[in-house]
Amino acid sequence: MSLWTSLEPASATVDPGSSTTVRLRVRNTGDIVDEYHFEPVGALAPWTTVEPRSLRLYPGTTGTVELTFAPPRTPDATAGPNPYAVRISPTEHPDAVTVPEGNLTITPFTEVRAELVPPTVKGRFRGRPRFAVDNLGNTKVTASLSGSDTGDKLSYDLQPGNVQIEPGRAAFVKATLRPKQIIWFGSKQEQPYALTVRRSGTEPMEVDGTYVQRGFLPGWLATTLGLLLALSIAFLMIWLTYKPQVKSAALEKPEKAGAIAEPKPSAPIKSPPPKPDDKADEKPEKSGGGDEEEKGGGGGGGGGEDKPEKEKKPRKVTAATAVRKLAEREEGRHICYRVYVEDGGWQKPECDGAEAGSVGEGKAVKALNVAVSRTDGVTGASAFVIDGWRKGDEWETADDERNMYLGSTDGDVNPMQGYTMQVFDGSVCHDAYVKDKQWMGQSCTEPGKWTYGGSPMELNLQLEAVRFTV
Repeated sequence: MSLWTSLEPASATVDPGSSTTVRLRVRNTGDIVDEYHFEPVGALAPWTTVEPRSLRLYPGTTGTVELTFAPPRTPDATAGPNPYAVRISPTEHPDAVTVPEGNLTITPFTEVRAELVPPTVKGRFRGRPRFAVDNLGNTKVTASLSGSDTGDKLSYDLQPGNVQIEPGRAAFVKATLRPKQIIWFGSKQEQPYALTVRRSGTEPMEVDGTYVQRGFLPGWLATTLGLLLALSIAFLMIWLTYKPQVKSAALEKPEKAGAIAEPKPSAPIKSPPPKPDDKADEKPEKSGGGDEEEKGGGGGGGGGEDKPEKEKKPRKVTAATAVRKLAEREEGRHICYRVYVEDGGWQKPECDGAEAGSVGEGKAVKALNVAVSRTDGVTGASAFVIDGWRKGDEWETADDERNMYLGSTDGDVNPMQGYTMQVFDGSVCHDAYVKDKQWMGQSCTEPGKWTYGGSPMELNLQLEAVRFTV
């Protein structure tokens, strides 16, 4: 060995977003002049700079190299001790590579961001916003969630009520707001409220929202019912006061003597004809096109004999079915989606940020079914599968509350790796769960712009779950 090294200090500490320097002393213990090249290796290499990158030393001389560590203030800079190393490669003795190692402790920091989606919800008996809590720090965050309002007019149901969020991840909480008093008649009322994120040792974080409570019946209907009731009472009083005298004239006509006619035999009583079976008039089922949930049909036809009624096939619930029902209950933009899982088929639809797929089960997604409301439609490219973009596929576009499909359920087609998507009015936020990488992190497009989600193309990893919001 013709090289001696020393790190000063061997262990150092640095805050994310700042930098620190460690000196590396190198001595040429050989008998010839040699040049040494320095290269940082390990997990901290992207944040490490070496100055100078090479040294030329005479026998018995010593040189100094400065290692500067500058971890960013992001979740990637994991808090705690992190080993690092520098590879030293002699020019004259290329086989005598030396790798001195040290330890760098990155201090922890916390940064939490919360958002209500949407900030304003409307309803007669309840409102259902979604509460997103993002951990932008480099340590795990544990927090409890609660709701409050002025006058204690609302009750709150948060699922879950406590969250643990890993660095760089987000938690989605389903919130249900219920008014304690129902507005039976009258116009809508706005009730401000706040959802609070509480963490030990820090000030609570409040996110403000508005619940618009609608009346059960409109005000004009109450006025109309009052007038009808008053008119009914007035009519009843007039009727009781001026009740007409009705006399029968049947007995006023005198009977003529001897005019009693001889009774005639009555006609024979015939039994009524049997009623035809209602099922005989039903028409046979017709096959229809379009979306799965829009196919209709009737019962089986009948003739002279009774036939058992055919069982109606249950309608398949697609993304368009789910988004229509959601749009009828709640205003605002909505997106519903379902996935076709390999060896599992189509799953039930999920909406507005809920997980769709098989998280942690290793089951690949082969196709996506997406539908939106109040975004002027959605469009997407052919799915990116393990061996590249699917050849021969055209771009898929669907209007509001209509189905859009990406990928293929064909058994010979590889699973999906990624997707592209765009809504025409507004933006779309998405997160993808990729094999061996877990959730890739939520990202949002600019309004009207395209987005790519899923595994980076160079990794060739299968897609296993998704979640979307608009």
